[in-house]
Amino acid sequence: MSITAELARQIYTEADLLYTPAQVNEALDRMAALITTDLSERDPIIICVMTGGLIPAGHLLTRLDFPLHIDYLHATRYRGATRGGELRWITRPLLPFVDRTVLVIDDILDEGLTLAAIQDELRAQGAAAVYSAVLVQKQHDRRPEQITADYVGLEVVDRYVFGCGMDYHGYHRNLPGIYAVHGL
Repeated sequence: MSITAELARQIYTEADLLYTPAQVNEALDRMAALITTDLSERDPIIICVMTGGLIPAGHLLTRLDFPLHIDYLHATRYRGATRGGELRWITRPLLPFVDRTVLVIDDILDEGLTLAAIQDELRAQGAAAVYSAVLVQKQHDRRPEQITADYVGLEVVDRYVFGCGMDYHGYHRNLPGIYAVHGL
């Protein structure tokens, strides 16, 4: 479903603010401190999951003060929709990650099927260890128990959220706070 910029503006003005930019930054600081403690001596490859992971990865990377490599991938189940479908690989990572520690950064852990498929693929291709970081994790019982993120910035209620990399029909990824669509 495609929407107009005018409708996107309306959704934003009516949305419920869940986390302010300051709260998001505090969460990113906490995540970066934990990642630094765990991975700073492991020469990791940080992989950004496009497009949603772009904003959280950018903010996290500037907080990681140790040697690392950066790559990206693009795999999606949403393609601009509000519900996920089958996983589709658009771009795979380019760096060789055999026997390397990899940290995958994404915007949100909802049901986790996309993140789990990405991690499984990286392990199958020879990564020594695969970790995951998400800015937001939804609170619900639809996610299988075994699907978790190693680093989680914030928890959100089970609503349609946007901002900080998460979109509403392609809009609002750029917002510095996290919002929920009013009434959803």
